[in-house]
Amino acid sequence: MIDAINRTVRRIPAWSVYVLGLLVFGFIMALVITNNAGPDPVKALEKGLGERGLQFLIFALCITPLRWAGVNAIKFRRAVGLVAFGFIALHFATWIVLDMGLRVSEITSDLFKRPYILIGFGAFLGMIPLAITSNNRSIKKLGAGTWKRLHWLAYPATLAGAVHFVMIGKVYAVDALFYLAVVLVLLAARWWRSRRQVGVAA
Repeated sequence: MIDAINRTVRRIPAWSVYVLGLLVFGFIMALVITNNAGPDPVKALEKGLGERGLQFLIFALCITPLRWAGVNAIKFRRAVGLVAFGFIALHFATWIVLDMGLRVSEITSDLFKRPYILIGFGAFLGMIPLAITSNNRSIKKLGAGTWKRLHWLAYPATLAGAVHFVMIGKVYAVDALFYLAVVLVLLAARWWRSRRQVGVAA
């Protein structure tokens, strides 16, 4: 079974992740353009972009546990992470441009008045160096060790994104809590695995 999955994965090119991202973005935009996004299209666009970004971040976190199970999808991780960053950057831009109308004073006020916005902004800032260095040239320039330590920022950034999504609603939605639970389980699995490896090495 695992061998069959890996054979299928090997036949799928990494660039297909970017195509998938464009299709998802196109679907969200189509809903907005055709007035099928609900009574507040801007909020729907903002939420849709942010939620898809979080989903792609979770997919990226799943790649290593899948490898533990024998499924090697590592070639997709960079593309998945960059697509996630793209959606989150668009989510942030939608909030600044369409929701807040580029009103700097109101943007600054909201950042510090509403904790969930500050947490989401922190997650976005944490992802910027990851996106910038997601290329082979950066790995060579920084060195594999430094590059790997830098990309540990993906874990707190994903957790912050999940917390941000939960805090957006006045009533905690089931899907938001589900995302947070999945992120916590994936991060706990990584922590347990790393502690186990340290114990074995000792």
